[in-house]
Amino acid sequence: MTDYAKILSQELGQPQPYVAAAIRLIDEGNTIPFIARYRKEATNSMDDQALRTLGQRLDYLRGLDKRRDEVAGSIAAQGALTGELAAALDAAATLAELEDLYRPYRPKRRTRAGVARERGLGPLAERILAQEAAVDPEQEAAAYLTEQVPDTAAALAGARDILAETISDDAALRAELRRFFRAFGVVKSKAAQQGDSVYAPYYDFAEPVSKIAGHRVLALDRGEREGWLKVSVEVDAARGAGIAVRMFARPRSGGACAAQVQAAAEDAYKRLIAPSLETELRAELTEKAADGAIRVFGENLRQLLLAPPVKGKVALGMDPGYRMGCKLAVVAPNCRVASYSLVCACSVSICLVHFPVQSTRTPVASGSSVPACPIFTRCPSVCDNR
Repeated sequence: MTDYAKILSQELGQPQPYVAAAIRLIDEGNTIPFIARYRKEATNSMDDQALRTLGQRLDYLRGLDKRRDEVAGSIAAQGALTGELAAALDAAATLAELEDLYRPYRPKRRTRAGVARERGLGPLAERILAQEAAVDPEQEAAAYLTEQVPDTAAALAGARDILAETISDDAALRAELRRFFRAFGVVKSKAAQQGDSVYAPYYDFAEPVSKIAGHRVLALDRGEREGWLKVSVEVDAARGAGIAVRMFARPRSGGACAAQVQAAAEDAYKRLIAPSLETELRAELTEKAADGAIRVFGENLRQLLLAPPVKGKVALGMDPGYRMGCKLAVVAPNCRVASYSLVCACSVSICLVHFPVQSTRTPVASGSSVPACPIFTRCPSVCDNR
């Protein structure tokens, strides 16, 4: 069973017991704001942003494990689950890696490769993929002629379709081409219709995937949705196809079969892999851009909330609470925090614990000295906890 607390502790740099406590509180149905505000002692005072990140990663990891079980079950039902494949599934750290491993075994709609297999051309494709120097593809194809496969050209075309799908489903190739797209891809946009609009700066636009700003990605998405732009991610097609050819074709030792494998690899890249990776990369860019926009909005809102509450006046703010006490803060006209105190309200008493201004953002560590209660020697609400 996956130890989510251990994984998230390493990712977030938080002690594992506090991460485990946060996971338990989330599973109990507590909201992130509630945990951040009222369960600080259990989570080592993690703020709402850290807790939200923890919750999102927890959902992702649990979804990954659920999908892993589904994939393993589907492959096992087909009788194709080997020890090596099971180990690769267990080692997959992302959904993309998991789906790449599952791709060859996923039930497919009717495709050109499926039609070719129905016509009995699977063994011919395997024979060509072996790339034995002594094998002549034309002569091999002659043994597969039927009413549906009238000549050797049709047989070889069907075999190449099967090879193209096989190459496209290769997880290692997809991982390599995914890195290639991220490193050398260029986001381009063109005008989809004539006329002036707010998207005019993007009518002839190009910027590398690795450098494009999030707000531009969102603007391109909006322009495409509204019908003003045509957006694409382009790379050097020859280089991309060359990666596929190098991984599968053996021109020096494969004889005439190597040319068939090379043609299938080029077709796989152009027809199957490149469109899929473009869609995947654009979705990734949009997700990152949306997360960045939310962070910018949050920072802008924070600055707005930090503005002086009453211009030119000293203000006293109060955060009421019983178990952890009531927090008091005095804010100067220039928005500087002048003083910070804690009022502990008990059933029989009230004690005031005053903290220096520099301690307003630093929790008091366990075992460290705190200001003594000036009125009572023991306050069951807060003094014992601090």
